Amino acid sequence: MKINGITHYHWRAIDHEGEVLESYVSKKRDRKSALKLLRKTMKRHGRPHIFVTDKLRSFGALLKDLELPDDRETGR
Repeated sequence: MKINGITHYHWRAIDHEGEVLESYVSKKRDRKSALKLLRKTMKRHGRPHIFVTDKLRSFGALLKDLELPDDRETGR
């Protein structure tokens, strides 16, 4: 999405029923931004059973840094 002509990325954490749990907007799409969203979500809602993400490599690096099992599905 563009805000004042600058590209920003909208991060969302969604549960199994399709409800939006958390939302976050950042200028970059990197591991640091993914970490901020994941920590915020896990603090409020606990650890998820499985992660469903797009094919962004930052999520794999993030899960390794947090020493979580790589229980994720990738798709569009």
